[in-house]
Amino acid sequence: MRKNFGPKTAVYPMPVFIIAAYDENGVANAMNAAWGGISEEKEISICISEDHKTTANILVSKAFTVSMATADYAKECDYLGIASGNKVSNKLEVCGFHTDKSEFVNAPVIRELPMAVECELISYDPESCRLVGRIVNVGVDEAALTEGKVDVAKLSPICYDSFNHDYHVIGEKVGNAFSDGKALL
Repeated sequence: MRKNFGPKTAVYPMPVFIIAAYDENGVANAMNAAWGGISEEKEISICISEDHKTTANILVSKAFTVSMATADYAKECDYLGIASGNKVSNKLEVCGFHTDKSEFVNAPVIRELPMAVECELISYDPESCRLVGRIVNVGVDEAALTEGKVDVAKLSPICYDSFNHDYHVIGEKVGNAFSDGKALL
């Protein structure tokens, strides 16, 4: 038997994205967002409302980065979601985060978060809150690699549990994609 919860923003895993952009003066800001994912081969879509400072920054700079929040920085990444950039001008500094300008787009890359999707703005619809970016590059710190490949255990990304308002770490390997199912062919 199942328990029905009605319509909810609930899927697993729900990524914890840290979206960063520069304002009109080149000052970096970032926010935590969970409602998003890959929507085309080279596109990412995220639902963020227009009242966020980061949204305004993206509309000005036409670029942004999406970093994966990690277990090591869960507290800092959560703070980026509860403190408003419209009220706190130094959110990244409060977290102890440092940024470098992306080589590929006009947006900041947060050094402490080992993976960033670097994007150019394609569109933003304030009615649906849908932000769409063209993926220009995915940069991963070498510390999160094993033999030149991304090591999810080293990356230690977290996901959001919208039922319980918790963060969980991703990392245990349970199978081989596009391979294990062949046993049933």
